[in-house]
Amino acid sequence: MPTIRFNFNQQLRFRRGDLVEVASSQEGFVGSYFEATVVADLAKDGYLVQYRTLLKEDLSGPLREVASAAEVRPRPPPDLAERYRMNDVVDAFDKEGWWWGRITGRRGDSYSVFFETTGDEIFYHKNLLRTHQEWTNGRWSLAMLIPIA
Repeated sequence: MPTIRFNFNQQLRFRRGDLVEVASSQEGFVGSYFEATVVADLAKDGYLVQYRTLLKEDLSGPLREVASAAEVRPRPPPDLAERYRMNDVVDAFDKEGWWWGRITGRRGDSYSVFFETTGDEIFYHKNLLRTHQEWTNGRWSLAMLIPIA
């Protein structure tokens, strides 16, 4: 099964107020990105971020947590893709975040996306999709899949 290679630029430092995405490495959330704002730069400890869509357990407000620098990247540029092709690697907005998967079919304005991390295949309207991009050496590039040995 292929996986996405994460190449975050460790040299890039974010400042308070910067809009970012945080990659999750927690079980059940691998392959997801959540939109956040940098609240504070904690130097070697990473960043204090406030999520745009995730709430505290008591639902009293936006969730704040410390994220390592390796998990934080800038938000990708707007996706200009009007259509996707079979096997394109995309992010689908679901469960309050962006999850990477591969296009496996199309029906009208909706696309079937297969998520290799979960084995699920779900249809999404094109407005909930974006081309998956990687942040590498300070630049955005299209995703590269690497087979898992």
